[in-house]
Amino acid sequence: MNQAQKQINIELGEKESEGIYSNLALISHSPSEFIIDFARVLPGTPKSKVYARIVMTPQHIKMLQNALEENVKKYENRFGNIKLLGKNEGKDIGFQVKKAE
Repeated sequence: MNQAQKQINIELGEKESEGIYSNLALISHSPSEFIIDFARVLPGTPKSKVYARIVMTPQHIKMLQNALEENVKKYENRFGNIKLLGKNEGKDIGFQVKKAE
């Protein structure tokens, strides 16, 4: 049996199936891993909380990037282009790039 024929069964627990809403992702990296912290920022609140942290290898993050690009293209082909707010229109809330330290 080759790699293409292998099947993986993935279980989705009840809690995980509800999902976590996030409107802010903080991304940092080291030579061996990428860290994505998913947070939620609400208007009028001075503090935010990270609700999930995902740690991935550079190879897996590249595969995720390719999968996201493919799925965004499929989405836009079906529903139209996704519009992004112009700079400062979103009051600095949303997914932004955090440079590695």
